[in-house]
Amino acid sequence: MPGTDLLSRALGAPADPYLRALPEAVAALLRELAAPPRLAAHLRLVHDVAYELADWFAEFRPELTLDREAVLFGAATHDIGKVVHPAELSGPGSAHEPAGRELLLAHGFTPARARFAATHASWSDTGASIEELLVSAADKVWKGKRVTDLEDLLIDRLVRASPPGTERWEAYLELEGLLARIAGGAEARLAFQAAYPVHG
Repeated sequence: MPGTDLLSRALGAPADPYLRALPEAVAALLRELAAPPRLAAHLRLVHDVAYELADWFAEFRPELTLDREAVLFGAATHDIGKVVHPAELSGPGSAHEPAGRELLLAHGFTPARARFAATHASWSDTGASIEELLVSAADKVWKGKRVTDLEDLLIDRLVRASPPGTERWEAYLELEGLLARIAGGAEARLAFQAAYPVHG
């Protein structure tokens, strides 16, 4: 079946540059749902960027408490509601956000994991966790988009976890270097995603 082949390729085809695989539980769910290949490709790309962000935060500021697995799961499922609202794969809309949360809950995932599907676009809400901020950042910077307000929130978290006397500009420069490097690969990531159709 062509759609199944395209979905399998989106989930596991080699890519240049290298792309990490999605968590197996997520890949299995996408297969079960017969997700559109474009959606699977997108989730894989955002997950890959989230992997880089989470690893960098853990290395640069190990004092910052961070649930790395939650970040990776959140990035891998943030748009899963577009299975229910496929028009939002190629057009605007936010109906996929609550739908994604409900879909994940219905498939046995915990509210703590399912929340990212509903919160990835609402990072400016008071009380967003560092995990939610990283998923939101991955969902922007994968395509080269930079969002100053979002990045400022990440810098705030870095500064709060820094040794006393650390200047904000130091955290800014470190994060800027990382995000600029990731954004520099946007063209290849956009090409990978565009190679997969919206409809299977």
